[in-house]
Amino acid sequence: MAALSASGVAGLTLTAAGASTKSSHAVVPLVLYSAQGYDSAMAKAFTAATGIPVNLDDDSTGPLLTKIQTEKNNPQWNLLWVDGTTAFAGLDTAGLLAKNLTTSNSVHLNSLGLNASATDGSWIPTGVTMMGAVLYNKTKIATPPKTYSALLSTKWRGQLGMNDPTQSGPTFPLIAGVMNELGATAKGCASTACAIRDGEHFFATLKTDTGLVIHPTNRPTIAAITSGQINMGLVQSSAAAGAAIGTSNLGVAYLSPATLLPSAIGVDAKASKVVRAEAERFINFVLSPAGQHVMQTGDPTGDSLYYPVVKGTNPLPALPSIAHVNTQAIDPYVWGPQETKINNWFTANITQ
Repeated sequence: MAALSASGVAGLTLTAAGASTKSSHAVVPLVLYSAQGYDSAMAKAFTAATGIPVNLDDDSTGPLLTKIQTEKNNPQWNLLWVDGTTAFAGLDTAGLLAKNLTTSNSVHLNSLGLNASATDGSWIPTGVTMMGAVLYNKTKIATPPKTYSALLSTKWRGQLGMNDPTQSGPTFPLIAGVMNELGATAKGCASTACAIRDGEHFFATLKTDTGLVIHPTNRPTIAAITSGQINMGLVQSSAAAGAAIGTSNLGVAYLSPATLLPSAIGVDAKASKVVRAEAERFINFVLSPAGQHVMQTGDPTGDSLYYPVVKGTNPLPALPSIAHVNTQAIDPYVWGPQETKINNWFTANITQ
C-alpha cells in the first residue's frame, strides 16, 4: 500500500492542468501501448478534446511488455496502459518509467485508487478489477470452487482452464496472489522464496489432478467454456461478468481471497518534456468525468466492468459490490520483480 503525503498520494503532485482544453502549443503524437478494451475510444476522445494525436498499439499485455524490454535502449512508446501494477513495479525497478507523474487538482482518488498508487508516482491507477473470478457453466457445475484448496479436487478433472501468464497480463497477478496467500497461511513460510515454492507445488498439483487447460487470454478461455471444452475457468472479473451478461447458463464466483488487479498508466522514463506533459494530460483526461464515461462505455461487456478509482464514478450495475468479495492486495514491488522467473517456470512446467 502506498504511503500518503499531504497532497493525497505520495509521489503524485496535484496541479491545475486542464484535461479537456485544446493546447495552443505545438504538439507531437503520443504513442500509446495498451491492452485495454476501451483504448481506441479513449484515444479518439482525447484527441477530439485536446488536439493531441494518439498512435495506438493495442495488444495483449505480455507482448507489449516484451516489446518495451526489447526497446529499452531506444523506446518507441510514450504511454503504457495495462492491468497489473506488478508489471509497472518491474519496469520501475528497471528504471524504465518516469517518476512523479502529476494529476489535475480536480482528480480525487478514492480508497481503491489511493491504495493502488505508486509511492514514487511512477504509475497512476485508472481502475480495479479482480483475478480469481471463476466463470462456470451452471448446467454442469452446481457449486463452483471458491477456495484455493477446493480447486485441487480431482472431481474437476478435465473441467478447469486458465490463461497463459506470458500472454495475459492479469494472469501473473493471479499466480502471485495464490503464492502470496499460501505464503501468508503456511506455517513456517516467512519468505517470498518459500511462498513461490508452495505456489509452484500448488499449480503442479492443479495440473496433475485436474488436467488444467491453458489458453492464451481471457477470450479463448471463455470460448472453451461456452463451447463445452471445459466447464469453468479462472479469468479476470471484468471478462467473467461480461460473459455472464444475458446468458442464463453462465455464473460467476470468486475465489477467497480474490486478488485486486489495478489497471494503471505509466510514462517512458526517456520521454521528452513535451511528450511527458502531453502524457500527463492524457492521464488527467482518463480520470476526468469525460474519460470515465469513455471507460464505462467503450467495452461494455469487457474492460468497462471495472471498479472506479476516482470519487464520483460508480461501477456499472452488472458488478457485485466489491465489499461483498473477500479480496487481497499484493505488494507489486515484491512480486513484480519475480514475474519473469515465475512465468518462465509456469511455461516450462504447466503450460507445456
